[in-house]
Amino acid sequence: MKFRAIMGALCAAGLMCGVTAAQAAESLEVLHWWTSGGESKAVGVLKDDMTKQGYTWKDFAVAGGAGAAAMTALKTQVISGNAPSAAQIKGPLIQEWADQGVLVPIDSAATDWKANLPPQIDKIMHAGGHYVAAPFSVHRVNWVWYNKAALDKVGAKVPTTWPEFFAVADKLKAAGIQPVAAGGQPWQDLTLWEDVVLSQGADFYKKALVDLDQKTLTSQQMVGVFDTVRKIETYMDNGRTGRDWNLATAMVINGKAGMQFMGDWAKGEFANANKQPGTDYICAAVPGTAKSYTFNVDSFVFFQQKGQKEATPGQLALAKTIMSPAFQEQFSLYKGSIPVRLGVSMDKFDSCGKQSYADEQTAIKSGGYEPSLAHGMAQPDATAGAITDVVTKFMNSTQDSKSAVEALAKAAKTK
Repeated sequence: MKFRAIMGALCAAGLMCGVTAAQAAESLEVLHWWTSGGESKAVGVLKDDMTKQGYTWKDFAVAGGAGAAAMTALKTQVISGNAPSAAQIKGPLIQEWADQGVLVPIDSAATDWKANLPPQIDKIMHAGGHYVAAPFSVHRVNWVWYNKAALDKVGAKVPTTWPEFFAVADKLKAAGIQPVAAGGQPWQDLTLWEDVVLSQGADFYKKALVDLDQKTLTSQQMVGVFDTVRKIETYMDNGRTGRDWNLATAMVINGKAGMQFMGDWAKGEFANANKQPGTDYICAAVPGTAKSYTFNVDSFVFFQQKGQKEATPGQLALAKTIMSPAFQEQFSLYKGSIPVRLGVSMDKFDSCGKQSYADEQTAIKSGGYEPSLAHGMAQPDATAGAITDVVTKFMNSTQDSKSAVEALAKAAKTK
């Protein structure tokens, strides 16, 4: 009775009555791996939006990117019968979770999505003819980030070929600047490696990493890819083992290193440090990849909740908010990505964002728009994991390129 009296008093005072009972009772537990400065700021926009709609946000953040830690945490929750309301998942993993019968369709929140998503991405959001995932944004993976002052100091221009790249690296090294900032984690190794694969052309990339064509995987050209990666590795520091990507980005931001191979989520770190493109840093396509675009799309899937077979009001509201033009714009401005929703204005975006959007549209039309293997878009986990192991072993040993290619071809057959 006391509780009812208190609630009645609050309502009479004009407090809490704007929130429906259903919303007030629904808590949204959200599993994600956005833990760096720029990422936290971006996901904070969604948290604030949902809170304003009357939902309680329970943050389930797992540091370390889309790796084993996040997926292990998710599997543990689902198996124990405590699946989160939503979880950050992407690529073929979306369909794998759907096949287990633990996701709920969100079609009623996605009435205009098909007309407002690139076809390659719209397809990924589906399973069994229903939308089961909501996409946040598009990241371009094949970027290199340069400290402008470092380039100016050695009188270097942004390289567009590998010979030019190594010439710049030599100049930086001679000036006492670490040429390449890197983090020695498997997904970071694979990011660099797939960048070099892409530099051989979008067709070569597709045959090798999407089609898993054995002839391409065992070609002399692929041996050359490993040779190039080995040479790039000589410009990294010995302290990179286990280093998180954002700490490597910080090396470029503070001028300790000249450049970093990383997707455009790195831009969120520059923005968080109040750095400006063109003035403090330069974003440019990986040498040889200006006309290609490897995409990485973050998404939330929605899990069945206890006693529920359909999506809850909170889950549908979350999905709808994610794909709203206003949220798409603000999230990407903080995250360093570009909106996945077509037609969102790019007016507020900086030169890197506008370049990313222009290159994306060109790549979609020319056939150079490819899913990133390193970021869970191109292959199921087992295959991607086997290839990652090959690349990581190569980068952490003195293995020769030819034997690495033989191991690669074998790994590609992993199911």
